[in-house]
Amino acid sequence: MNDENYVSIQQLSKSYQIKNRLVVALKNICLCVAKHEFVSIIGTSGCGKSTLLRIVCGLDTDYSGKVIVNGNIVVGAGLNCGMVFQEHRLLPWLTVAENITFALHDKTKTEKVRLVEQYLDLVGLQGVEGFYPKQLSGGMAQRVAIARSLVNKPNLLLLDEPLGALDALTRLKMQQILLRIWEKEKTTMLMVTHDIDEAIYLGNRVVLLSESPGTIKKEFLIPKGIDRSDTAFVKMRDEIYHEF
Repeated sequence: MNDENYVSIQQLSKSYQIKNRLVVALKNICLCVAKHEFVSIIGTSGCGKSTLLRIVCGLDTDYSGKVIVNGNIVVGAGLNCGMVFQEHRLLPWLTVAENITFALHDKTKTEKVRLVEQYLDLVGLQGVEGFYPKQLSGGMAQRVAIARSLVNKPNLLLLDEPLGALDALTRLKMQQILLRIWEKEKTTMLMVTHDIDEAIYLGNRVVLLSESPGTIKKEFLIPKGIDRSDTAFVKMRDEIYHEF
């Protein structure tokens, strides 16, 4: 394994049997992701974006092909891969602190307190340790979900439309938070999104999936330091729109 092939997806195909019909969700997906890279995956609804993330994370093991992360073949879910969904999926009967430390069975109480403070600070949510999910706004709850996914120091973080349910202003703020987390933690990230601007703003690379079945149609390398106000940003957005 080298850093350029930190995540290696090889000839991955996935089919579903629906009644008497075989539905091919993904076909011959080949994709390599470098260590510390942020890759945005876009495409129309039903093209297999979320299915691809579930397979990479080990949540779905019924497929053909191979997925290798950090030199190891993925055979099931594990703490070395974090997952953030569109819904925060926090446990409502637990406080913020308890949600974040839910899987930290090998840590002392003092270590858990320190980690909660560290990761709440990282996502800009100091002082809400004792809150319950129902006391949080949607954006706050999603930040807690991100903190929970990072506290185990995963090698890989997968984000399945994590900002899709947020209002426009909160979404912009969360994009900045995600970018800051990626730059600070240097975690390898794959994110599914329907928002092309978001894909360009956050990603080093944008991967476009075609539909029926899902295959990689085209990849776009995003220039470093690109900003929404740049001509290059607008040009890249128009180029991606043209492929739909």
